Amino acid sequence: MSDANVRIPAEARDRLARIASSEGMSLRGYLSRLAETLLTPEERAERAERARAALREWNGYDPSASEQAALDTELDRRLNEAGAR
Repeated sequence: MSDANVRIPAEARDRLARIASSEGMSLRGYLSRLAETLLTPEERAERAERARAALREWNGYDPSASEQAALDTELDRRLNEAGAR
């Protein structure tokens, strides 16, 4: 595997290095592990679609796009309300 150089602010590098060190890892190892655990947008969309398909199969749950938008709006409202407390 070849290495790559990534330019980030020194503060971000130092923070990541402290986090890596606290876990007994090098910065290189920590970033490699992090890259393996995060999902790409395509992987997230695929996982979400599998979850929706499982819900449809299990209990018939299949909201329309407008129903889903209304549910998202309600969830955002509740989260904002909870955060204000």
